[in-house]
Amino acid sequence: MPDLAPPTRKLLRAGVVLLGLQLSLPQLLDLGPGILVAAVVTVGVTFFGTLWLGRWLRLPRGLTLLVASGFSICGASAIAAVSTERDEEHVATSVALVTLFGTLTMVVLPLLGASPEWIGLSVHEVAQVAAAAPASGMATAMAVKLSRVVLLAPIVAGVSRQRGPVVPLFLVGFLAMVAVRSTGVLPAGFLDGTTTVTTVLFAAAMFGLGTAVRPRALLATGPRALLLGLLATVLVCSVGYLSLRVV
Repeated sequence: MPDLAPPTRKLLRAGVVLLGLQLSLPQLLDLGPGILVAAVVTVGVTFFGTLWLGRWLRLPRGLTLLVASGFSICGASAIAAVSTERDEEHVATSVALVTLFGTLTMVVLPLLGASPEWIGLSVHEVAQVAAAAPASGMATAMAVKLSRVVLLAPIVAGVSRQRGPVVPLFLVGFLAMVAVRSTGVLPAGFLDGTTTVTTVLFAAAMFGLGTAVRPRALLATGPRALLLGLLATVLVCSVGYLSLRVV
């Protein structure tokens, strides 16, 4: 089978760039300072808490970093943004975990009567937030979720600084797309089209990641990786809930 890692990485990062078109600064500011603080706290505590949990479970640092990014920010797109060629063996496992536990939160939180704000702060993927939120609160849940997505930029910048001085070009592209969306000049039809393209890019990349799964490596870290995913999910949901009560 041909090596799909290089094109998969390009698809994922192209999707990250286009993801910026789903964000606008006025939309985020409309949430108010309390929600924005809750988003920062939730992302920060989940990210660093998951890193600690990964060390405690003696999992590879690369895998732990990807799981921390995906669970705290925005799922597979965050994993793609943080990953490098050195992390290829862990990317598929991380995406599988964030998909599994994101789906779990997508089902469980509505059963618990979660508010749109709590759903936006806790569910992993943007699409999963849309599926979990009630119709009357979907706009709020999505706006809160996107307040987490915008924190992708400082997380990637921080990780990149540790690995090397160069800021990834796709991160520059992501921020540029946020700036363009914030101007309000793009028509709704165009934005709907880019959302569809983004979904297709991520779907194609998921296929490529699936071909990269190595059963032997997955079995070696399987139980501990699953436990990390479970603990990180409990962490993000708990911190999201508590931060809404405090702010």
